[in-house]
Amino acid sequence: MHSLIVVAHPKPGSLTHAVASRIGDAILAASTGNTVEIADLAAEGFDPRFNQADNALFRQTAAPPEDVAAEHARMDRADALVLVYPLYWWSFPALLKGWIDRVFTQGWAYAESPEGKVVKKLQRLQVHLVGLGGADAAMIERRGYGTAMKTQIDMGIFDYCGARVQSSTLLLESDSGSAEAHLRTAADIGRTIGASAAA
Repeated sequence: MHSLIVVAHPKPGSLTHAVASRIGDAILAASTGNTVEIADLAAEGFDPRFNQADNALFRQTAAPPEDVAAEHARMDRADALVLVYPLYWWSFPALLKGWIDRVFTQGWAYAESPEGKVVKKLQRLQVHLVGLGGADAAMIERRGYGTAMKTQIDMGIFDYCGARVQSSTLLLESDSGSAEAHLRTAADIGRTIGASAAA
């Protein structure tokens, strides 16, 4: 099984990056046949701005821009997609949201049938979401943020394209000494993903 781990954090030494690495290491350790690629969007300089070329692709009047085509190829190699990101305003950082805006394109991630129905084109893909936040679980529950994120991300993005969200994990209170616990959870997530190849 090949896993693509996409991480969106500007600081290489962040807990977000450490969690992504720990997940990757655990996937590799779970089975000798597993492979992992980590896409560090900040380090790679991915441009998240939806531009005229992206609009032309959406309207089906042009081919994908070169950077989007490269991301499509990278995604096409993956059996599992793991997104690791800090929570910004109860969602993805702009860098990761822009990656989704530009990469999950009409014709590749979804299409419209002649009858006007959505054709879900990513049904083969397993998705794992790992968000890191400073708030505690009580605040998430009290304000309904968890439900809002599930609606927006799990349903609004991935279900629309047919991709299956296999796990969605929030690593909370990450600013208050929970790093080691979060890294242990990350290893558990990686082992689960890695073991699914043998199932």
